[in-house]
Amino acid sequence: MPRTARVHLVALLVLMSVPYRSRAAEPPSSASADPAARLVGVWGSERVFGPEVRGELTLVRDGDTWQARIAGFEVAGRLEKGTLSVVLPGGQGEFRGTLSSNGQKIRGHWLQPKVIVGGTRYATPVELRAIQKDVWRGEVVPLEDRFTLYLVVQQATDGTLRAFLRNPEKNFGSRFSFRVSLTGTTLRLVDPQQPNMAFEGTYDEKSERLTLPILFLGPFDFTRRDRNQAPGLHARTPAPGPYSYRKPLAEADGWATASLTDVGIDPRPITALVQRILDTESGPGAAPAIQGLLIARHGKLVLEEYFQGFDKERPHDLRSASKTFAPMLIGIAIDQGAPLRAESPVYPLFPEYPSTGDTDPRKSALTVEHLMTMTSGFACDDNNDDSPGNENRLQDQETDWYQYTLELPLEHAPGGESAVYCSAGINLLGGVLRNTTRSWVPEFFERTLATPLQMSRYHINLMPTGEAYLGGGLYMRPRDALKLGQLYLAGGVWNGKRVVSKSWVERSTARHANMSAERTYGYAWWRHDIRVGDRIYAEYEAGGNGGQFVMVVPELDLTVMFTGGNYGQFPVWKKFREELLPQFILPAIQARR
Repeated sequence: MPRTARVHLVALLVLMSVPYRSRAAEPPSSASADPAARLVGVWGSERVFGPEVRGELTLVRDGDTWQARIAGFEVAGRLEKGTLSVVLPGGQGEFRGTLSSNGQKIRGHWLQPKVIVGGTRYATPVELRAIQKDVWRGEVVPLEDRFTLYLVVQQATDGTLRAFLRNPEKNFGSRFSFRVSLTGTTLRLVDPQQPNMAFEGTYDEKSERLTLPILFLGPFDFTRRDRNQAPGLHARTPAPGPYSYRKPLAEADGWATASLTDVGIDPRPITALVQRILDTESGPGAAPAIQGLLIARHGKLVLEEYFQGFDKERPHDLRSASKTFAPMLIGIAIDQGAPLRAESPVYPLFPEYPSTGDTDPRKSALTVEHLMTMTSGFACDDNNDDSPGNENRLQDQETDWYQYTLELPLEHAPGGESAVYCSAGINLLGGVLRNTTRSWVPEFFERTLATPLQMSRYHINLMPTGEAYLGGGLYMRPRDALKLGQLYLAGGVWNGKRVVSKSWVERSTARHANMSAERTYGYAWWRHDIRVGDRIYAEYEAGGNGGQFVMVVPELDLTVMFTGGNYGQFPVWKKFREELLPQFILPAIQARR
């Protein structure tokens, strides 16, 4: 599966492998002739680039005027056409919301400034409650712009000093292997296979501190870490020992919980899988970096485990797994009476761009369904760097991404059975939603999907125009993301409440196009046949770069979620489905039907 969100560090993902000792022990004796030998061990550095504005937001109404207070700012608000907006100076944050009919709540979104790592803005839901007459208060919790780096220095079997980097958020530097040298206080890391890939910094022996400038991120100060001070480097911190299964805790998020045995799952294969994850150590090779594993059966959450510094409250980057939300929002809009069908021609839905479809008469045949099944015919192949509409080129545009997509040339007429992986086409569904529902897409997402699914904290990435980008990159709690699979498994119903029609669910998960000989495609659902012994199970999934999977196996009434950090390492994360699902999870259910 191709990449699904632009990562500024993609140039650093180059495959190589160098032999190392299995673990870094205590630094060697000072008798070593190499002065860099004193650096052997684990070094860590964490940088949080913001955003600075967060915390308590208070809105006060005085007649027709509004005032907002947050993080030391006091600014005026504006109410226009039912939408209350607050804009901080210098682009440091923005609030958009609406007052409930009874005046007790203001629900909306906080728009944070661009993050440093990725250059994207995010919208986060915020609810303010009345604390007295004409005063509302709530908490703003934007997406934290965090970047963690571990530098592991080891002595290779030939006696030379080598090092590798680990970064749980973006997988930065995961395929580089460095020679280490120390001359005086000057530290150099050079990849012998790519001499241009080098870092030069300093080592302060007195303070035991390494300082390395990391590209556009600036200097990182590394301090020595032991096993208990590196949660993002290891599966669990402290070292967990043998795994002991625990039933997930029920919370106020709609999930009922049960034990594995309650729903007919043999704990032994599941225990073996989790133990395998716990036993995986970071190294210079491409080891599986599983950061979350959740299982639900018969509508009950029965396994919830997190690794590498993640926990249930930390939103995870779903990458292209969040594409699947786009067609679901289209289905909800149709259910709610929007002037729209799957067969609706696309170009008439964008009257604000009157000339975009004039260059090729074949564009008149483009339908909403073609966008959902990636059979648009646009020159937008994410697997082809030269394609004018691939995701990286789209996201390089500083103007309207909808218009850019509509103006792309066609490589063939819309339709047919062969799909071409195209994030730009899925994202264009956001414009269809905007124009047919007259809603800001984050607001429509919150009202029609997040609220009925009882989702809590999530962060929607935005385009330069301030509209939601639906081509991938939504951050969400794994417990909430798993609800996507459970909702479709239940025919569009969550906890007794219909969210999307059963007919749309059936239509979405049916075969519409071929991605390859082994993989077919629905409405942004991947479809596979999974073999376990002499049995074959039909499975459909939302999938994303790095190992983000929401998997559904209808015959077993089963949903499974993996989250992972193997960005740009498709041969590694595809094994989550091809090996871990059929070798551990599905056999556990076969054993106890």
